[in-house]
Amino acid sequence: MSKKISFTVKLLRLAAGIFLVAVLSALTAWLYLQQWLKIPLHISAQGYTYELKQGQSLGHLANDLGRAGILNHPRLLRLYARFNDANKVNAGEYFFPPGTTPESLLQKLIKGEVVLYQVTFVEGWTVKQALAALVKVGSIQQQLDGKSEAEQLALLNLPVKSLEGWIFPDTYSFSRNTPDIEIVRNAYRKMQTLLDTEWEKRAANLPYKNAYEALIMASIVERETGHHSEREQIAGVFVRRLQQGMKLQTDPTVIYGMGDSYKGRITRKDLEAPTAYNTYVIPGLPPTPISLPSAASIKAVLNPAPGKALYFVAKGDGTSEFSDSLDAHNQAVRRYQLNRRSDYRAAPPPAQAN
Repeated sequence: MSKKISFTVKLLRLAAGIFLVAVLSALTAWLYLQQWLKIPLHISAQGYTYELKQGQSLGHLANDLGRAGILNHPRLLRLYARFNDANKVNAGEYFFPPGTTPESLLQKLIKGEVVLYQVTFVEGWTVKQALAALVKVGSIQQQLDGKSEAEQLALLNLPVKSLEGWIFPDTYSFSRNTPDIEIVRNAYRKMQTLLDTEWEKRAANLPYKNAYEALIMASIVERETGHHSEREQIAGVFVRRLQQGMKLQTDPTVIYGMGDSYKGRITRKDLEAPTAYNTYVIPGLPPTPISLPSAASIKAVLNPAPGKALYFVAKGDGTSEFSDSLDAHNQAVRRYQLNRRSDYRAAPPPAQAN
């Protein structure tokens, strides 16, 4: 064998050896990576919360976790994400429970599984109570708090003159730093969609000029109803009163018109006070809703129960006594409500915002 051939053979053997070492090294690294991805991070039993802010990268998080002693080999996480086209992560607040691995951490970041908070708007609340509930959630970005109603409406940019009644009562989930404006707009859209849908399914010959008047009526029914099964009956009473040109004469509208001066009891003077919401004085409906009506109340006023009753009074057990005549109604009032004017509903009013 010539020296040239011998050199070539040795060179090939060396190259094969280098290649084999490279392959074995790569395989070892790959096996280590697969094992490392499944090793739980150094997280305490309480878990670990981290906020990845807008504009920050996965590398920023990896380095922070490395400095905190939670993640070994931060650079390895960045490299793995880069080679798997998983380097784009969603900003937000994350909670990593005990047992979180580099792999599950990365998946959570890619999917944007951020910590969610909740706020609940209760059926029968006023818009003032709903906005107060938002203020008490510390994770919300406050933009409406401290503003006048006109300023709030300008910020919300909604096609309404009053926000009262337009916030759909429900529980809403959101991530940290979500603007309160976004939550209110979402609640408005939900109410608008529901109202439009139910308006199309309304019964014939109702005394409403438009869907907004139905929303106003629903807000009154919401505040008057003590037992859910009576919504349609109460709606029927108010619909018949409007149809016959009678005043609604409903205490919740008087209370709403009194504002902060209401201290838990209505006097004869209050019933005679000429406010825009006093339905003992004004004909027809008040100018705006008086509460956040539920879907059930909206459906009730658009499909009220038939009948002849024009009056009802709370019995004190969660139900109402319905009467066709004023004489029968007065007897029921003496039986159930004499000297208890403050207890105008068949059930207590909705809880205050906590």
